[in-house]
Amino acid sequence: MNEFQKRFYTFRGFLGDLKDLLAHFSDLRVARRRGLSRAFVEKVMLAVTVVNECGACSYLHAQQALKNGAQPEEIWKLLSLELGQFPEHESVALAFAQHCAETRMRPDPEAVQRLLDYYSPEVGHSIIAYIQMVNFGTLVTNTLYAFLSRLKGKPAPGSNLLSELLIVTLTAPFTLLTLFNIARGKDRLR
Repeated sequence: MNEFQKRFYTFRGFLGDLKDLLAHFSDLRVARRRGLSRAFVEKVMLAVTVVNECGACSYLHAQQALKNGAQPEEIWKLLSLELGQFPEHESVALAFAQHCAETRMRPDPEAVQRLLDYYSPEVGHSIIAYIQMVNFGTLVTNTLYAFLSRLKGKPAPGSNLLSELLIVTLTAPFTLLTLFNIARGKDRLR
């Protein structure tokens, strides 16, 4: 029996994360201007997509990391969550990204403080903004997958049709843009 195993949103979780994302949207705008290495940012986001088991998002962020200078060996290590294999200046953020995804964006306050102390509050908040964004995106995409699984007669345990429909409908523009970017990325590989 192939049971749906991916992490996905309940409507309540979706609303809570959407509220947090919107409240910290300015952090994301600042993060984009901060000048962090794009390869580094993509690796951080890839760590989240791996934990949340979003294949489409992992594909997209792996391709973007490679495009921006990450090495194929690094991608394989990230896909296996072998984070101890990275230099400290990356592994701190990668481990934090994994922790955030595993705790459904409820990281331990000590872990947050370590991140802020290691990088600086400004850079740390930028990393958190990227993690929030990609966590939201992966869970929205996985909720779409849960809905499609339901249509195939295999509903995700713990989910319900109304929740899936509301989330899929409310995020349709985001989802379509993501799928378009993934398709565009695939075309570039040919």
